[in-house]
Amino acid sequence: MSDFDVDLFVIGAGSGGVRAARIAAGYGARVTIAEEYRVGGTCVIRGCIPKKLLVYASRYADEFEDAAGYGWRVAKPVFHWPTLIANKDREIDRLEGAYVANLERSKVNIVRSRAVLEDAHRVRLTATGEIVRARHILIATGGWPHPGADIPGLEHVISSNEALDLKELPRRILIQGGGYIAVEFAGIFRGLGSEVTLVYRGDNILRGFDEDVREHLRSEMEKRGITILTRRLVEAVEKVEQGLCVSLTDQSVTVDQVMFATGRRPNVSGLGLERAGVQLNERGAIIVDKFSRTSAPHIYAVGDVTDRINLTPVAIREGHAFADTVFGGREVVVDHSDIPTAVFSEPEVGVIGLTEAEARQRYTHVDIYKSSFRPLKMTLAARDTRSFYKLVVDGESDRVLGCHIVGPDAGEMIQLVGIAVKMNATKADFDRVIAVHPTAAEELVTMRTKAASYVREAAE
Repeated sequence: MSDFDVDLFVIGAGSGGVRAARIAAGYGARVTIAEEYRVGGTCVIRGCIPKKLLVYASRYADEFEDAAGYGWRVAKPVFHWPTLIANKDREIDRLEGAYVANLERSKVNIVRSRAVLEDAHRVRLTATGEIVRARHILIATGGWPHPGADIPGLEHVISSNEALDLKELPRRILIQGGGYIAVEFAGIFRGLGSEVTLVYRGDNILRGFDEDVREHLRSEMEKRGITILTRRLVEAVEKVEQGLCVSLTDQSVTVDQVMFATGRRPNVSGLGLERAGVQLNERGAIIVDKFSRTSAPHIYAVGDVTDRINLTPVAIREGHAFADTVFGGREVVVDHSDIPTAVFSEPEVGVIGLTEAEARQRYTHVDIYKSSFRPLKMTLAARDTRSFYKLVVDGESDRVLGCHIVGPDAGEMIQLVGIAVKMNATKADFDRVIAVHPTAAEELVTMRTKAASYVREAAE
């Protein structure tokens, strides 16, 4: 008889945990996965998928308006928030059912309970008190919204979790934050008809992105009527007769809803990590090595709970690599460099590789190519919007170090550009590709004139 009830116990049935469980079971491991909320995790239940559905909904307003320039006469459209939320919920239910079915088909045992560590091999199910002995344990509990500061009136503030389930569309909303979630929800609510104020403590939105991208997106968002207030913070929220009075650093704003999108923290509270000897870093994330091993023997962690690169596809890749390494008999290390990513703002952002500033720090000679243009579709629509494309190139090897796109379908394009960048394609490789005309993407292979060239002098 084995000393263990299972070969693998997974805590958290999000993208990373589910992938790890299925792959491990495919190698013949006895696997149990525990989830205290809903199978699918942040991405499926309260993140990427429902948010993207709301993004799609928000873009129809422009489509209806732009149709007139192409000869269409349409009645004034009427938006109904409850219908959108109900349809979104139905799709999330379907996806959760698909996740459950895939786990069951893989012969993974699903436990609907919170699970906490008792030691390096024992897990307790809080719903029943049952103790499960596991040969290996994988922690994949993801992240959770963090308000940033404990201010007066914080009880009136919602996070992105609650924003997906509001009973009605707010007429006026203030969003604090400047990252992915903040700018995406600003675009969602503005597109659906809300008055939107975005408040951010920094100099500009999307910290960490290329400076040209940040400037261009901010300009486009402001053209759409979004008020962006930088170098400010929400200091208090008070419920008043007209809604919510928000006190900022230097002014006050009255709105109907306040949302904080000020970052997420690793979801580690109450897991019993200290009892098992699992160490955390200064941000509260689980410390892991390149194989996702924690400081405790036989305990691993993947996804946002490790705070490496907090993206769903990264968690999936990490979960798969873990299962290959521990149960598949081959060591697999995830490459966390040059990961393409998209911000589903309006307009959309797609990036991969180095920003101009990063490249100039690391390389002696950097060439920059830029293109800003009005998309063809907008000419008859008479919409005041421009797309922006940028290539960052190593001036010595000609290798493309980074690609930055702001405009329609940027997320779709950056996925394919990512293949070229990952293969170390050069600018000459891009130039050799004949353009598909007329498309916006052809700008990627037709930029010939350098916008700038920087040569750093060698240190003496």
